[in-house]
Amino acid sequence: MARFTKESLEVLRQRIDLPDLLSQYIQLKRAGAAFKALCPFHDERSPSFVVNKGDSHYHCFGCGAHGDAIQFLMHHLKLGFSEAVQQLAERFQVPLEKVEGGFDAKETNRSRLKEATALATRFYQCYLLHTQEGKEALDYLFRRSISLDFIIAFQVGLAPKQEGLFRKVMQEAGFTDDILLETGLIAERNGRMRDFFSQRLMFPILDPTGASLGFSARKFREETFGGKYINTKETPLFKKSRVLFGMHASRRRIIKQKQAIVVEGGLDALRMIFHGFDITVAAMGTAFGEEHVRELVQLGLTRVFLLLDGDEAGIEASLKVGNLFQRKGVEVLVGRFPPASDPDTVLVKRGPLGIMDVLMQAQDYLHFFVERLSKDMRSDSPAEKNQMLIKAVQSIREWDDPVMVHESLKKLAHLTKVPEELLGVGGIVSPSYQFKRSAAASATGQVNPDRVLEADLLRWLVLCGSSVSALCRQNLTESDFYVPVAQKMYLYVLKMYEESRHLDLLLMASEVDDEELQPFLAEITNKKINRDKAQEGIAETILRIKERNWMLEKEQIKMKIHSGQASEDEVMELVRKFDALNKSSPSLKSINEATANL
Repeated sequence: MARFTKESLEVLRQRIDLPDLLSQYIQLKRAGAAFKALCPFHDERSPSFVVNKGDSHYHCFGCGAHGDAIQFLMHHLKLGFSEAVQQLAERFQVPLEKVEGGFDAKETNRSRLKEATALATRFYQCYLLHTQEGKEALDYLFRRSISLDFIIAFQVGLAPKQEGLFRKVMQEAGFTDDILLETGLIAERNGRMRDFFSQRLMFPILDPTGASLGFSARKFREETFGGKYINTKETPLFKKSRVLFGMHASRRRIIKQKQAIVVEGGLDALRMIFHGFDITVAAMGTAFGEEHVRELVQLGLTRVFLLLDGDEAGIEASLKVGNLFQRKGVEVLVGRFPPASDPDTVLVKRGPLGIMDVLMQAQDYLHFFVERLSKDMRSDSPAEKNQMLIKAVQSIREWDDPVMVHESLKKLAHLTKVPEELLGVGGIVSPSYQFKRSAAASATGQVNPDRVLEADLLRWLVLCGSSVSALCRQNLTESDFYVPVAQKMYLYVLKMYEESRHLDLLLMASEVDDEELQPFLAEITNKKINRDKAQEGIAETILRIKERNWMLEKEQIKMKIHSGQASEDEVMELVRKFDALNKSSPSLKSINEATANL
């Protein structure tokens, strides 16, 4: 896996202006030599979030939140380590270099690519608002009840009909064909370079900071070649399977409310956001898949509303997408629309109150699922009901969360008026309803359980700060770690806390001599935790590590006893040691004990 060079990380660390970064997300007010703000991590009326001028760390005296620029982006926007580094590098104009194995891997200059898409966004909007050709497109938008405020808010633009005009403007601004090709703004056709977008309304696709990644382009004339929508091709900036339209405007509210609304089209998403439903996202011209679900789940999502189109395809999509979310333990509610309706048409005809009605009447997924499976079933046919239940139980048992499975099976039994024990509630599964996983589904892959366990511990320690370090110091030593990179990171982080130094992830990435550190750090930070349960979480993880080591030590003693290579005296000593271990199962010193012994 590629990693950033230590030199480029150090340059970035020196270049970061923390107040400048924070001012993009919160309102900082100068107070002497410091800046204050209302803390974005907890509700408060008096500002207790402070960053001193020239300092590289912030601190909240209300909730104790503390960290550097990387930790702020990871906490506030739920970005992973690598994503946060790239965001900072782009903001502070630091070219990042990567190394991968023995190959030269100087990464594409993402900043230059984003500069190109930013200029393209401005050009397209200027062309829409200030040209004769744009007037026709504006008339179309106004007929669709899209106002000028909407156009300005979402930077809607127009790609011109005149071939080569866009490319000429971009070249005059200093962007080469290589850059334009890499961003997907032009394409090579029949040996010639041509503008990729033509005669289409342009809707920018933005990242969490509001920077353009690409475009979703809609035709407004029937004679325009191609489908209704075309999107930017896959580029170093734009990955369709991961990007959710509208996420730039909805991300913070989704994180705060832990719920989201999923719609089918980009225009649906923007219209919803414009009318105050700024927890709305849509997939980018492709089916809503597992990667999209993962992007939302990583934000701490616990509930999702599916407001997909009212036609048959929309209903089928609700079944599939709902199942993906339920599988990850997210509660799903399905909004229902008439066959020729969708969020856009409801907002145009009835406004936000129309959407509120749909949300208030949304049906929980299990009711919706059973209703759909029973659609063509004869109510007086035991055989058909049996087949329906087999399908339902098999689907539910594929879900990852055991509590979700248990409670859903109970609910299914109640809905269908079938005894719970027949559906396997409580762990006893009737043979007819036992779900059998395929070989592909049950394959475990190459997973290192020691790495997973030790990454869990480091995740709590890195993301929750020194408040949990006392328990680690009291209960673990470096010999308790089996994964070398985890051991190095553990010792480094504890050393920083012991010296009362602030944890600086960029500094750690440049100082720790281990090529696995950055991938391991990205692995740690890509999974989210509940900071409110830091003490309980790290205590549980420490105990799991101690139990793992305890069990392994017992197993090693047993192997020596049965190896036939130990003398009788050695065997007796091993037996005594084994008995002593058996009588002293691992325990955890309490937080108070840990603190008292420091």
